[in-house]
Amino acid sequence: MILQILPIFNFIQVIEGRKGRCREVIMKDLKTFIESGILELYLSGAATQDEAQEVEEMAATFPEIKEEIALISEALALFALAHPVRPNPVIKPFLLATIDFTERMKNGETPSFPPLLHESSRVNDYSAWLNKPNMVLPEDFKDFHARIIGYTPEALTAIVWIREMAPQEIHDNEFERFLIVEGTCNITIGAQVHHLVPGDYLSIPLHVSHHVTVTSDSPCKVILQRVAA
Repeated sequence: MILQILPIFNFIQVIEGRKGRCREVIMKDLKTFIESGILELYLSGAATQDEAQEVEEMAATFPEIKEEIALISEALALFALAHPVRPNPVIKPFLLATIDFTERMKNGETPSFPPLLHESSRVNDYSAWLNKPNMVLPEDFKDFHARIIGYTPEALTAIVWIREMAPQEIHDNEFERFLIVEGTCNITIGAQVHHLVPGDYLSIPLHVSHHVTVTSDSPCKVILQRVAA
């Protein structure tokens, strides 16, 4: 009887050994999959559709992958909390200005077309817009406020108030032009600083970083124009 059982026992040992080796291969493959960086791409939304599907199928099949996704997700959340990014303060005011301009047009305001800014432009060239009763700074003004006064496919023109600064940015598809109306500021283009006072004009070239720093006690009021390149 014992002799009959031994082959069965040996067979079971062989099967268990093979299962163990298969498990080692699977774990090695899972480690390679985890270290490939695909899970980080998936969680950041940068994975392709096929990659995302592969991650989801692997997570549904292997608890190790599901656990690793949870760990990476938690680590990314902690990193985001430890390194908060301040949003560009210009984006929201210009979005609100666009909504305001659209509503004004819907409510019957006659479209107007301010002249393009150039080196010979004067503040008085824009008095028809500057003197409108609705072109005033709101009481709840904080850092940046804009009122669009004209739009064409070629150019957007706005009256802008800046309290302290406008952050660094680069334009690749449009020229940005300034005409100072009130207050003073420095506009830094690359390494060059331009000191501007009322009546000064400045054009920003393409592909060059620039930012604005207000140097007056009161907000700097400008005619801002973005012209398609």
